[in-house]
Amino acid sequence: MTGRRPPLGGHHYSKIWHLALPLILANLTVPLLGMVDTAVIGNLSAAHIGSVALSSMIFSFLFWSLAFIRFSATGLTAQAYGADTPDEVFTVLSQTLAVSIIFGTIFIVSEQPIVSLSLFLVDSTEKVETLAREYMGIRILCAPATLANIGVLGWLIGLQKVKTALALQVLINGVNIVFDVLLAVQLEMGVNGVAWATVIAQYAGLLAALWIIANTKLTLGAKVVWRSIVDRTRLSNLMGINRDLFLRSICVITSVAMFTAQGAKMGELVLAANGILILFLSLLSHGLDGFAHAAETLVGHAIGEKNRAGLRKAVIESTKLALFVSVAYVCLYGALGNYIISAITDIKAVQQEAAKYLVWVVIAPLISVWAFQLDGIFIGATRAKEMRNAMFVSFFAYLLCILVLVPIFENHGLWLAFLIFLSFRGITLGVRYPRLERELT
Repeated sequence: MTGRRPPLGGHHYSKIWHLALPLILANLTVPLLGMVDTAVIGNLSAAHIGSVALSSMIFSFLFWSLAFIRFSATGLTAQAYGADTPDEVFTVLSQTLAVSIIFGTIFIVSEQPIVSLSLFLVDSTEKVETLAREYMGIRILCAPATLANIGVLGWLIGLQKVKTALALQVLINGVNIVFDVLLAVQLEMGVNGVAWATVIAQYAGLLAALWIIANTKLTLGAKVVWRSIVDRTRLSNLMGINRDLFLRSICVITSVAMFTAQGAKMGELVLAANGILILFLSLLSHGLDGFAHAAETLVGHAIGEKNRAGLRKAVIESTKLALFVSVAYVCLYGALGNYIISAITDIKAVQQEAAKYLVWVVIAPLISVWAFQLDGIFIGATRAKEMRNAMFVSFFAYLLCILVLVPIFENHGLWLAFLIFLSFRGITLGVRYPRLERELT
């Protein structure tokens, strides 16, 4: 394969950092964009801020439920790249883009029922709902491009082109920020300007992605084999993987929604405190996900090469680095947690309430690191069925813990239940890992 990287067996810790760091930076551009979206309409009214926040949450739910597009693209691409089959690399990409465009088109056609059902399920004021309808009606137009960009991102990670993936993310979010300011502020288009900025940015990103794809095709010397793209067996395998990853994603989304809903039942103060502490977990996930993504591509590459020693080395070294970073998070949150809370809010009552539960966030990195890493390992191996089944067990344990612990320990019980959920995600995949190694021949 022209332009291929060295065999996996030669990689070292520096290689993992080389893969992980750009992905961490790419992840961090997402919350930055959210802050800019909020800031550009922050001087209009609470309803404007609320409508963008509400709409963004709904779109996050829609697109995250289809995260299997990225996961399957990364695992299958990494395996094809490791097996030195460039044509297969482009078969995976073609199928990924087809799935993205199909689902994106379904979203556009189903705009009215999606918007109406979403706003029905969320309690909001009439003003917020009106603004949210305007925003969502515009932003949904970029669904095909957004899903295609998610797929291309996974494909680039599978090819270990992490700097290119970072550049693509920076381009998309950079264009979004520029048009946020131009449309929402300079042209005073408000919420509609924020929505159109996202549409423009996603389609600009798709054009850039197509240019990247064309250049990569030349570099790898690949051909697009249409018979492989429409092959029934390959499509059946892809849809099976995507189905299982979709069910897993729904469990993850539901678990977070249940955490928020349970906190809301305990009052505004607890809800606000949990909302702040969840930001700590968001920052944690953005950091550790970089090593999980590195594990995805290295594990997939090793499986494509049928290299058991390389697989074990990739798993051990990426996990050691992730564990090191998780310890750093523990130290950071333990030493500066209260200062971070104070920087986020100056409301004393909320600060004091959040401080009561800070201990759970401090210990969370050492518990969650195993779930994140094993997710990356099994995504790289495209073991979607095992991931689905492990998530079902973990989610059932989470439900039991909420039923038992929350009535007794209230919000402490809720946080304990959530950390038990994270620990079960790691344990249930961990016990399945030895079989993954044994089956690599």
